[in-house]
Amino acid sequence: MIVVITAEAEADLEDIASYVAEQSPRSALALIHGLRETCESLAAAPRGYPLVPRYEHKGVRRRPFGHYLIFYRVGSDAIEVIHVLHGARDYEPLLFPET
Repeated sequence: MIVVITAEAEADLEDIASYVAEQSPRSALALIHGLRETCESLAAAPRGYPLVPRYEHKGVRRRPFGHYLIFYRVGSDAIEVIHVLHGARDYEPLLFPET
C-alpha cells in the first residue's frame, strides 16, 4: 500500500519546519525527517492506530509522533495523510469543519 501526503499535510510540515527552524534549523530537519518516515511507516500497519474518538464514522485515524499527531485515512489502495498537527492544537475544526 502506498502513502500519499496531501497538499494540506505538506503545508502542515512546512509550517512545522519554519516554526522549529526559528530556534534550531538542525532540529527542524530532524523533526521533519522523522515525521515523514513515520508517515511512510503507516504502510506496514495501516489500521494499527485508532480512529479519532467521536468521529469514527469519518474513518480518520491518528498516529502520534512526539508532540505531533499524524491524521490519515486508509483507502482501498493508498493511505492518505491529511494533516500533521501539534497535539496541543484544537484539531477538530481543521479535520471536521462541517461538524
